[in-house]
Amino acid sequence: METGPLVSVNWLSQRLDDPDLRVVDATWYMPAEQRPGLDEFRKGHIPGAVFFDIDQIADREVDLPHMAPRPEVFAQAASALGLSPAHKIVVYDGHGIFSSPRVWWTLRLMGFETVAVLDGGLKAWQAAGMPLASGDAEPVPAPAFARYRPHLVRGLDDVRQALGDSGLQILDARPAARFLGQAPEPRPGLRGGHMPGACNLPWNAVVGPDGALRSPDELRGAFVAAGINIDQPVITTCGSGVSAAVLVLALARLGVEDVPIYDGSWSEWGGRSDTPVVVG
Repeated sequence: METGPLVSVNWLSQRLDDPDLRVVDATWYMPAEQRPGLDEFRKGHIPGAVFFDIDQIADREVDLPHMAPRPEVFAQAASALGLSPAHKIVVYDGHGIFSSPRVWWTLRLMGFETVAVLDGGLKAWQAAGMPLASGDAEPVPAPAFARYRPHLVRGLDDVRQALGDSGLQILDARPAARFLGQAPEPRPGLRGGHMPGACNLPWNAVVGPDGALRSPDELRGAFVAAGINIDQPVITTCGSGVSAAVLVLALARLGVEDVPIYDGSWSEWGGRSDTPVVVG
């Protein structure tokens, strides 16, 4: 996207009728909140938007939450939603910025280049007095497409190797109490703590109270405070691969492109008995 990884409400509102533009609602809530994103979408969404369900458009053959879908699965789903690489795609969510970066990352993982996140999300849209639509979307199917970009994702073995490489940084987006093993994980059966040598930058530290991404200067300060050198390689992780994408988006705003996500994240690492864990 010519505007970078973010677009403003003003930018989007002026282009909402552009035939080459597609808007994607990526709203997702933690399971304990019992607020299905599709229900929220039906209550109110940006006119013309389609709903991208990260729990359904996923690799459902593995016992881990919303893992990145196989390319053929993604291609079929994107086609049904009317999304193609020929479109300019803007992704948003109901929090402000929380789950939308995950869908932004997924689209880019599958070779969609012109994708951005709406800064401030649905909150900012409504605060600006913009209209909402309700009900289900009625997309016009697009040609199926996926061009998998494996450098944007990391697996378990990649992270094991990264822990022994002083040139690679692991950055965890979970809240500090969970990172330190002082608070329980929201998913049962997971150990508390973090990977040896990992740094911690909770995702909400890079998002302001208005739901928008913080300024570049604030972002730089947050990464420095977390012990991260943004000029060196970084792999982001979190509980299940969602909030890790918020940090990837923040790094992209600083010009650090193509930062990979450990897709299994703590749902995989903390659920195994053969992975090292540090508490405290």
